[in-house]
Amino acid sequence: MKIIQKYQNIILIFFLLFLFFYSLKVGRIQIDIKTIFSILLNNFTDFKSNYQELEEKIVELVRLPRVLMALVIGAGLAVAGASLQSIFRNPLAGPEILGVSSGAAFGGSLAILLFDKAIMIISLAFIFGFLSILLISFLSRINGQNPVLMVVLSGVVIGALFSALTSLLTFIADPEDKLPAIVYWLLGSLAGADFNKLLIVSIPTIFGIILIYLLRYRLNLLSLGEEEAKSLGIDIEKTKWLILATITLIISSCVAICGIIGWVGLIIPHFARMLVGANHKRLIPVSIFIGSSYLLIIDNFARTLGQSEIPLSILTAIIGAPIFIYLLRKMQNKGWNNA
Repeated sequence: MKIIQKYQNIILIFFLLFLFFYSLKVGRIQIDIKTIFSILLNNFTDFKSNYQELEEKIVELVRLPRVLMALVIGAGLAVAGASLQSIFRNPLAGPEILGVSSGAAFGGSLAILLFDKAIMIISLAFIFGFLSILLISFLSRINGQNPVLMVVLSGVVIGALFSALTSLLTFIADPEDKLPAIVYWLLGSLAGADFNKLLIVSIPTIFGIILIYLLRYRLNLLSLGEEEAKSLGIDIEKTKWLILATITLIISSCVAICGIIGWVGLIIPHFARMLVGANHKRLIPVSIFIGSSYLLIIDNFARTLGQSEIPLSILTAIIGAPIFIYLLRKMQNKGWNNA
């Protein structure tokens, strides 16, 4: 057991690499792993092999951007969830519970209805995702503090409000054109992945992850409580809002590109915390590995289980809900930091 803990990161990296190549292999057209290596190597060397042009297009233009997008989005949502739980010192805090995803979903739906351009979807998703955080902070503030219960209740209310507004948009949307686009987008999918979308989601998400990692020491202090962090010289308000803006940037970028993918930001940080504890120096990298692996597995199921592709939000909810119940039961016995 101690050996596994010692080489934990190496095991996680190799598992993620295995999933990466396996995800390139699976699909309606099976491509063997040797051919996949040949196709990828051919981009860097003069290595030649007898693979078909169709196989090359499937690997490079269809599966590779999709797999890379799953890696980035899974990592981003996991890191965002871990950071939210630390700031609010609440194991229930997550993009969905706090209404950030609902706000971003409303912004994205509004952009599809009015503009249908990627840059507008991202911009409005970010604006309304950040607006939801502002509203929650304002509503939950009592005597200069944000009690945990009030934060969660405010998040539920704001999330319900934006969900209702999103439903209103689907009600008035053109049923022949806009409505199917909004509904399909909201259910969450990586089916439309390409390198342009990968670039759009990767830049803000990776920037946000790096910034969160650089702020890991401050996150550790915030997770101890505001009074303790203030006594150690941390500017609480500036630090919290910098982290919240970064989290919103990550979540809104992910939601804008692939719709709502729930539960990743809620349950993955708990798994990571069970493996390495609450220190963000280790918690964030492990959350990245597990979040990326989890979304890759979910996406593989989504595109291979049925005749047509299953929306990601359905699978993440079916798998995530029982896992979260198990984690809640476990935390009741051991407490949050030791769960």
